[in-house]
Amino acid sequence: MTATPGSFVWRELMTSDMKGAEAFYKNVVGWTCADSGMAEMSYSICHAGDAMIAGMMNIPDEAKKMGVPPNWSGYISVEDVDAATAKLKSLGGSVHRPPGDIPGVGRFSVVADPQGAVFDLFKSANPAPADPPPDTPGHVGWNELYAQDWEKSFAFYNAMFGWTKGEAIDMGPMGKYQLFSHGGKDIGGMMNKPPHMPNAAWGFYFNVDGAAAAAARVTAAGGKILHGPVPVPGGHTIVQGLDPQGAFFGLVSPKA
Repeated sequence: MTATPGSFVWRELMTSDMKGAEAFYKNVVGWTCADSGMAEMSYSICHAGDAMIAGMMNIPDEAKKMGVPPNWSGYISVEDVDAATAKLKSLGGSVHRPPGDIPGVGRFSVVADPQGAVFDLFKSANPAPADPPPDTPGHVGWNELYAQDWEKSFAFYNAMFGWTKGEAIDMGPMGKYQLFSHGGKDIGGMMNKPPHMPNAAWGFYFNVDGAAAAAARVTAAGGKILHGPVPVPGGHTIVQGLDPQGAFFGLVSPKA
């Protein structure tokens, strides 16, 4: 089995305190995290049960000098990283790190869409696991793009990965929330970013059993709730917050 091109296959946290972040997400989401064993850097792999969900690393010195804050990023599967990177540039995107190999893991590049939202292009060297049942705790439940102009962003991602439009939800003064689909199912949504957000960015929601209980764990573990718990269309409840190091994240649950 291989990951379907155009699908999210990995999430990664760059943080100012990797051990502190490990403890936080263990308490809130239920992950177990352990060092990956990479010789050249300290990189932690976080699991939900036996499934690998995400990686964590301290912000590299070069990124620190550029003022990069703690943040989550997503890896999107492609057939050929070099060709996809070139295609992204031709569509108006930018390249932060050119294609390179991670021995035994795969090939990747760090890029941004034309409005500045950063993500990674990735070709795995290993078979992809089967998708878990929907709402499985600890897994990623939703992907969300906060764009300068979501309609232009959608056109870019449609051309880049073949994503298609799902339902468009009217959020009143906040504008439209456009669901997007891949492989026949909705995998995320995009909207214009609120004025207080300085840049376009991707956000990710992790599945939990109950949003209200999870929100209480966030504050108990030193995080901050920004929004929620609040019900959303489809019968789920979400929470948005900042971890103790300042990285934005979301939680989603099929019940409040």
